[in-house]
Amino acid sequence: MSRRSATSSGHPKVCACPSGLDPYRLPNHVAVIMDGNGRWAKARGLPRMVGHRAGVEALKRTLRLCSDWGIGALTAYAFSTENWSRPGDEVNFLMTLFERVLQRELESLEREKVRIRFLGDLEGLPAGLQELISEATELTVRNNGIHFNVCTNYGGRRELVLAAQKLAQRAARGDLDPTLIDENSFEAELLTAGEVDPDLLIRTSGERRISNFLLWQLAYAEIHVTDVCWPDFDEVALTKALFDYQSRCRRFGGLDPIAANHLGS
Repeated sequence: MSRRSATSSGHPKVCACPSGLDPYRLPNHVAVIMDGNGRWAKARGLPRMVGHRAGVEALKRTLRLCSDWGIGALTAYAFSTENWSRPGDEVNFLMTLFERVLQRELESLEREKVRIRFLGDLEGLPAGLQELISEATELTVRNNGIHFNVCTNYGGRRELVLAAQKLAQRAARGDLDPTLIDENSFEAELLTAGEVDPDLLIRTSGERRISNFLLWQLAYAEIHVTDVCWPDFDEVALTKALFDYQSRCRRFGGLDPIAANHLGS
């Protein structure tokens, strides 16, 4: 399990986070399952697409807050491999929305020194979106601000299968002794290689499952579930999640509690 800092300095960045939160005990890495866009829209008598647009604004808001408060990485579950089963018009809308948002926000991401990566089976995405993803990744790869990982056409089980296949291929070529395969060598083949594991998983809209998301990486993450639908997820909701996180005693399988804090130093 990786516990390195997601920031370039390797030490927590102290910022003006909300009163009562300990800036030295913020998570290094927050992962979010952004659930409830459709339910949010339905409750207001609006099309589901309006909920997805509002969800984009919530993600921008959350990224800004995490960056301002010194959280080193944010990983968002944007589109799963299972989401292709949704109605075709909704899937097409989401793909177009991803393209438009990335085109519109890329300059701002670069200006704020955000490093963005897209994790998933990117070859399954529309060609135009693939090109934008490649451009954004290359443009921001050397940025030293918050790491922003967008899981797109992503499935946790598929990620594990692909990692196992890569190790098997290396072993078959004689480049790897199978008896030397350990957690570190397996982790190096994951899409998140080089990134600190999430300390905190937030799921919105009250659902209590991880939905095939970061199955390896969430092994020791604290889990916070809120009834707030994703479009309404704001500073108050994020602050509550962080207070919940800081109230936990993390043992990592041992007997002695370890207060939830940065483990990268």
